[in-house]
Amino acid sequence: MGFDPRHWSPQRATTSWESSASGQRVTSNVEALLRENDALRREVKRLQQELERVRRAQWQQPSAQVPARITAEQVQAWSAALARQPGWSQLRQSALEGLIDQLNRNSFPSRLSLQQRLDRLVSGLGTDLLAAVGPRTTKKTVAVMAAFALYGVRASEWLDEDPARVVSELRQRQTQASRRQTRRTRSDRRTTDREPAAASGSAEEAALAVLGLRVGATQEQIKQAFRRLVKRHHPDVGGSASAFRRVTEAYQQLVD
Repeated sequence: MGFDPRHWSPQRATTSWESSASGQRVTSNVEALLRENDALRREVKRLQQELERVRRAQWQQPSAQVPARITAEQVQAWSAALARQPGWSQLRQSALEGLIDQLNRNSFPSRLSLQQRLDRLVSGLGTDLLAAVGPRTTKKTVAVMAAFALYGVRASEWLDEDPARVVSELRQRQTQASRRQTRRTRSDRRTTDREPAAASGSAEEAALAVLGLRVGATQEQIKQAFRRLVKRHHPDVGGSASAFRRVTEAYQQLVD
């Protein structure tokens, strides 16, 4: 326990110059300071309670809704504009859906959907697009999604300013995909006619060729070539996502 001035008495003083009058004066001043200190404590406690009440009120308030970046009205307007352009009748919904899937696979990483890709570019963009399109897709709405798969965040500019260019570009991509599918079908047919061993050897040679190696390369040579090509083609350093995917798939095939 420390010294309490309120219990101080002039009779207990060891010096002769202290008097009872001075002792009473000191006692009165200390009691006033203690009362003021108690009042300050009560005020601080009241302010803390008020601050806590304000914080609870803020937590209970609903968060502000962020306006949608793409609305259903915009999708309807874009769909109607695309349907009026030359060459619209030559577009097929199944081909447009295949184009979206192809563009998703050519992106990095290839496992992302269109919604996930757009959300990565601009937070909530893909979610807003899918919500505006709705659960039932048509040729028109699929064409709008294909435009976003093709142009990314700039798709709304193209759809607003030059829908004819969008339809023309989608037609070109559809034609290119159809040609690749025809070549792939012929190649698959020729491969099916070969012996299984020959087909397996051809696949290994093709994978080695992607890595710049020949038949008979060791596992260490395969790993070194893979590391070198990954550094060159990685999209994070400006490389091609499709080339990066081919190198990765070839390496996995050879290692497996």
